Parts: sequence; structure tokens; C-alpha cells
Amino acid sequence: MSNPSLLILAGDGIGPEVMAEVQRIIDWFGDKRGLKFDVSEDLVGGAAYDAHGVPLHDDTMAKAQEVDAVLLGAVGGPKYDVLDFSVKPERGLLRLRKEMDLFANLRPAQCFDALADFSSLKKDIVAGLDIMIVRELTSGSYFGEPRGIFTENNERVGINTQRYTESEIDRVARAAFELARKRGGKLCSMEKANVMESGILWRDVVTEVHEADYKDIELSHMYADNGAMQLVRAPKQFDVILTDNLFGDLLSDCAAMLTGSLGMLPSASLGAPMENGRPKALYEPVHGSAPDIAGEGKANPCACILSFAMALRYSFSEGGEADRLEAAVEQVLADGVRTGDLMQADGGTPATTSEMGSAVIAALDASL
Repeated sequence: MSNPSLLILAGDGIGPEVMAEVQRIIDWFGDKRGLKFDVSEDLVGGAAYDAHGVPLHDDTMAKAQEVDAVLLGAVGGPKYDVLDFSVKPERGLLRLRKEMDLFANLRPAQCFDALADFSSLKKDIVAGLDIMIVRELTSGSYFGEPRGIFTENNERVGINTQRYTESEIDRVARAAFELARKRGGKLCSMEKANVMESGILWRDVVTEVHEADYKDIELSHMYADNGAMQLVRAPKQFDVILTDNLFGDLLSDCAAMLTGSLGMLPSASLGAPMENGRPKALYEPVHGSAPDIAGEGKANPCACILSFAMALRYSFSEGGEADRLEAAVEQVLADGVRTGDLMQADGGTPATTSEMGSAVIAALDASL
């Protein structure tokens, strides 16, 4: 049998730097654990625009549809701010999500013990935090029609349509319930059923899915604005949070900062199973392209490394190896190896991006 395939799209800014550390770790798993991947590389975002005049070339899109998983670094930067909206770097990422039909975005918010002091919240509020937010990713207000800027009565009007079908809600709800079944057995669905018809439908469909197939899961409902408040009041009350595209964008970033640094947070975007049983999948760190530190060796590679750990778990059914990699990252943090974003004011000299990667590899070696 051929090796599982990975397409690496490092992207812009710090994307290539953090992805270089992931590639070292991919090589480690091949050399030390016999877990080999067929790896190819291509361009996305501003890098693709510079080369092809579009943020994602059709050939790259075709490759993404064929591989077992896509690993993405980051897209964007101020040099592209002047571009037309249709060719901005972020449109490449959105095209990947839409055309691969990656409807379930998994955003873990985990607070490592060594980093509990870095949260803006009190340590006892966030220590031990382990939340999974499941965000619907291919519908809602980011994709609904009509959309655009129009002229009505001699003034401009901006329109985005919040639109969901039963089937779109059903499939992401099932993905979230399945995750809850493997975790703590609790799911909180968040919407705005008090003021939005799409929220009423969302709550109805999630309830129907629960009653039909997931009665073993504890289901609760919460308005999304209250959910944001509860995330900063008592975040450990949650296990799995299910929500739509717009609210998921906001709530997952809120949850991300509970952990102290965006540089630590991975994500997975999953679609329907392919013929080989693996889901369509894209894995990427939550952080942006950070052009202000690009090329300086200051970027934290942990979020990108942990995104590969999610790929091991969700695309390749290698949960034990994912645990091994996550434990290595946690050990490095406990040992005090930190990039600048994880340093206290008097914390000494921060590790470079490559030094952080080397420390993770050393911890992996020690796990054998």
C-alpha cells in the first residue's frame, strides 16, 4: 500500500517558518516510528498571488482534493491589503474550505499547566481547561446569498445573508455529538434563537438529531452572546460547543485567548469521508501570518505542530502517536523552553522557532 499523502501549503508570513518545523517532525515519525507520508508542497494566499495572480491556483485546488490531508501555515499580509477582495490571500483559504466541503471546524482550547499564568483570566479559572469548539464552516453568513455591496435609494447597502438548511445543520451536529461521545459526553449548542429564524431552525435540528441518535450525550442550548460571557466567567463548564459559522468565528477566538497565546492553538477542518474512509481534511494553526516577525525566527511553531497532531488523530487514526506528539509539546513547555510569546517579562532569552522545534524532537526521542 502507498503511504498516506499530505499537501503542505506553507503560505505567507511566518507560515513557512513554522511549517519547516512540522516537516522535521513528519520526518521524525517516518524515521523513528515507521509512519511515512508522501509529502508534496504548493502555494496559497499571497505567495500564490505573487506567482499566479490568484490566491489559489486551480492545479493546487485539484491536488488538495486528491490528498489525504492538507497542512496549511498562514495567509495574508499588509502588502496585499490593496488587492481587490476577490483575490485577497484569505480567498484562497476560503476556496479550500468551500470546494473541499470542510463543514466541521474543530477548534480545541486547551490550557497547558505550564502556561496557566499566561491567560488574562485567573489561574484557577483556566488551569486544566480542555474545550472543543465545533464550528460549521461552509454555510451561514459567510457564504449565504444574496451578498455584496449594493446601491439603494442613492446610498450603499452591505448585505450578508445568514442561511442554513436542515441537512447542513444535521451533519455538523452529528460530527459534534460524535466528538462529545469520545470526550466528556456533554454538548452545548449556541445560536441566537431569540432573535434569528436561522437560530430557531438550528436549535430544532440539533434537538432532533439528539433525540434520534445521541440521547447518551448531555445536550444543552445557550444563546451565543451568553456563551461568550460564560467562556470568560466559567469556561470549564463546557466540553464540546457546537455553533454556526459566524458565532463560531467569534467564540473560538474568545476561547483561544483563555489559553494565553494564539501560538499554541491548532485547528482541523473536516468534511465527508473519501473512498478510503478518511475525511476530507485541512489542518492549520489558529494564528495569522504575523508579518511583523516573519523571517526573524521568533514565531512559535507549536500551534502548527499540534495541528499535525490533530491530523494524526483525525485523518490517520493514529491517536497514540498524536498523544505522543502532544505530550512532547507539553513536556517542552514544562521544561521552560519558550518562544517570545510565551515568556514572562523577566523570563530570560526566548528560544528561536527552530530551537523550539528541536526541543520537541528531543522530547519525542525521550518518549521512545
